[in-house]
Amino acid sequence: MVENWDDFLFPYQEASNELKLKLRGIRSQYLERGERSPIEFVTSRIKPVDSIKEKMQRRHIDELRLSEDMEDICGLRIMCEFLDDIYTVVDILRKRNDINILEERDYVHNEKASGYRSYHIVFSYPLQLVDGQREILAEIQIRTLAMNFWATIEHSLNYKHPDVFPPEVHERLQSASETAYKLDEEMSEIKQELDRDLKKQKDKHE
Repeated sequence: MVENWDDFLFPYQEASNELKLKLRGIRSQYLERGERSPIEFVTSRIKPVDSIKEKMQRRHIDELRLSEDMEDICGLRIMCEFLDDIYTVVDILRKRNDINILEERDYVHNEKASGYRSYHIVFSYPLQLVDGQREILAEIQIRTLAMNFWATIEHSLNYKHPDVFPPEVHERLQSASETAYKLDEEMSEIKQELDRDLKKQKDKHE
């Protein structure tokens, strides 16, 4: 049983701080080399206690197995400019030896019924504590800025107006999600065209 939530969540906060620093370090490495980074910025959060308790009840999670069965107590979010950046980041994470990927969920090309899009990676992270190593479950969500805009607003609407969305509102939200995705596709195509033109110009001068 969780007797002290601050003590219980402390390792998750430590893992969040370390992982956020490492992920931001990836961006710094690209910029140091004078290259464009696939990571625009990184945020993190520890799930609030009330949300943990609500999810335990909803998912029928035993409190004694909370650390094993709830994978998103520690959550990180990586924002990208372009669609291709998402999969570049995924490949980078797959090659790291300091995380053990347990599950991947591609909601970018297989969006949820609500219209939600993102790429989720569930992994374990070996956190070094004074009494030894502990494996911390965590989740990373990788998405574009447009996807994040939609998800943030949709979550806010759901939070403020729970269980009151009529069907036409759901349809409008789905339509807004599709519009955001088309914007991502258009911006990615523009970038690819510019990259091709730049390559042609460089080839001419070589």
